[in-house]
Amino acid sequence: MRPAVKAGQKQYINFGKDQIMERKMKIGWGCDYTGVAMKGELMAYMAEKGYENVDFGGYDASNRKDDYPGFGRRVGEAVASGEVDQGVLICGTGIGISLTANKVPGIRAAVCSEPYSAAMAKRHNNAQIIAFGARVIGVEMAKMILDSFFGSEFEGGRHAGRVERMMQVEADYGKGRA
Repeated sequence: MRPAVKAGQKQYINFGKDQIMERKMKIGWGCDYTGVAMKGELMAYMAEKGYENVDFGGYDASNRKDDYPGFGRRVGEAVASGEVDQGVLICGTGIGISLTANKVPGIRAAVCSEPYSAAMAKRHNNAQIIAFGARVIGVEMAKMILDSFFGSEFEGGRHAGRVERMMQVEADYGKGRA
């Protein structure tokens, strides 16, 4: 599994005496047909900021069969496995694709339509994936949301216990105890 990356696009990994390597945060991207154009603009924006992007699809805005469940799952699995550090999901509202990602064990995906909720999703809930709707917000708002989300860090403290209890619900259902 890849080492954790803190807020910001770079991490420095110390491998011992004089062996320090810089690593960019790796973001997994997924969208349905409604988010293809927005995803392309936002991936370019994040690349300019120094992030590494991994595109899990969709790719064709005219293909209405490119709907969100598959892409939400792919990004959720990539984040859960450590293939990527965090994720961005886009569908018409952001709701369906985030709900799908949240079905992947260990994932906390939050749909946000403004920057404050995006920051709180990371700071208080340690969300690994941000989602929004291409039919709800424009590209400039999406950029502000991304800046807020990726510029925030999990605060821990009292929030750590809440996240643990949240994840215990998932574990309980996985064990058939709920």
